[in-house]
Amino acid sequence: MTIDAVALSELYKDNLLKDVIPFWEKNSIDKDFGGFFTCLDKCGHIYDTDKFIWLQARQVWTFSMMYQEVEPKQEWLDIALHGAEFLKKFGRDEDGDWYFSLKQDGEPLIQPYNIFSDCFACMAFGKLYQITKDDEHAAIARFTFDRILQKQHQAKGKYEKSFPGTRSLQSFSLPMILCNLVLEIEPILNPELVSSTIQHGIQKVMEEFYQEDFGLILEHVGLEGEFVDSFEGRLINPGHGLEAMWFIMDLAKREQREDIVQKAVEISLQILERSWDKEHQGIFYFMDVLGKPVLQLEWDQKLWWVHIETMITLAKGYLLTGNEQCASWFNKVHEYTWTHFPDLENGEWFGYLNRSGQPLLDLKGGKWKGCFHVPRGLFQLWSIMEKLKIKQQISLLNS
Repeated sequence: MTIDAVALSELYKDNLLKDVIPFWEKNSIDKDFGGFFTCLDKCGHIYDTDKFIWLQARQVWTFSMMYQEVEPKQEWLDIALHGAEFLKKFGRDEDGDWYFSLKQDGEPLIQPYNIFSDCFACMAFGKLYQITKDDEHAAIARFTFDRILQKQHQAKGKYEKSFPGTRSLQSFSLPMILCNLVLEIEPILNPELVSSTIQHGIQKVMEEFYQEDFGLILEHVGLEGEFVDSFEGRLINPGHGLEAMWFIMDLAKREQREDIVQKAVEISLQILERSWDKEHQGIFYFMDVLGKPVLQLEWDQKLWWVHIETMITLAKGYLLTGNEQCASWFNKVHEYTWTHFPDLENGEWFGYLNRSGQPLLDLKGGKWKGCFHVPRGLFQLWSIMEKLKIKQQISLLNS
């Protein structure tokens, strides 16, 4: 089994540059108040004007990344700066923590209860600094990263709803994001902090949230990394586990840890074997590790980000290890993804499918979906395919 890197490289490149990025350039810029509209219907029309900080920041990061990695187009930098100015002006409370959402004009709507607003703001300003060399951008990213580390053990702070001391759990989302965030903002961090964050992230993900008895990654574990038999403790989010594995591969490659790369590939394949819908195809959104009923009514939906992140993991795993199972699964996931999510008529991708694969919502953006997973994923896949093309050409010359 192999991957047609030549054809797929062009496919991902074209979808990114001729469809997805133009969709957001055309439809999302708020020229009156600043920032971006993310609540866009299937044709790109605005159906709500609320602004969610993590999606604002993600779009700043996306256009900064496009400027830095693809082409230094002034219009892409201008879009990133447009969003950054809105965030600087309206995004934080008096303590420097990032709100969850704002009204169109920047008036706060929802308090800074969600640490992921901070994570993506940090990511955005860290990436923007690498282009602008503006010390203010670096200072915002550093301050926010410090706040994230301060709050990581009680991420919601005073907004935490659970009763203290009764069922204390760690959530997978934050250590997972930190594994990626630390590499994104490495140029502005102390090397010792980068190293310690990397080691901590690998240890948390691969030794605590990965449970060898199940061969899977759990969404929540006890404070010592133990399995907790409850709704939260049994929960699996296959997309989170699969996305995290390409973060781990990047860290392991940086640390020259081939053993960690191999383990990440093995875990990815185990998650896929468990979470693939054998009746209707696609990857389930939520599952219970013991096969019990889950609380999430959307458990059987098929989501855009789950599938594109899985494709990155499998492509990266194949590039780094040559594992034939990665290639086989990649082709399978690509086929499902490409026949179900991209909207060839109106542009961009559908985000939410029902179990059988029909669009459940035909929106292109909202409270959770914005300009991030699709463009980042397409860029990652395009880049991986370019590397794979070279590797395949060398292999042919040597055969």
